[in-house]
Amino acid sequence: MDHDDDGRGGDATAHYGDDFAAQLALGGSDLTPEEFEAVAALPSGSSLLIARRGPGAGSRFLIDSDVTTAGRHPDADIFLDDVTVSRRHADFVRSGTTVEVRDLGSLNGTYVDGERIDSAVLSEGAEVQVGKFRLTWFASRHDLPTAAR
Repeated sequence: MDHDDDGRGGDATAHYGDDFAAQLALGGSDLTPEEFEAVAALPSGSSLLIARRGPGAGSRFLIDSDVTTAGRHPDADIFLDDVTVSRRHADFVRSGTTVEVRDLGSLNGTYVDGERIDSAVLSEGAEVQVGKFRLTWFASRHDLPTAAR
């Protein structure tokens, strides 16, 4: 951040760099520097889920294939090891730059921004709850509208 002196001995204007603008584009979220860099480095067509609460908080899960499965089954792409998660709990389905989460008939349900869903298209910063896990979804910066970058 650069400061301009207004002649009164104080800072009159602050100029923020591209990193600050990029952080604002991430919705003011509480990302660590490493998480911020991981989101900023995502190639077009991919996205990232970051576990914010629950077991494994801080874990990151890349969505870069057409279907990414989440559940308690050891073969799940996103392995969520907790009894509140069904073995085959949800799928993240990518179509171009859009990602939809679909509940697979799980016992405890899948929630997006606090609402139980059968399926929902994710928007930047959406919170997806699978069992005790709360995951925040981030799209590639290349896929956001220019104003949101």
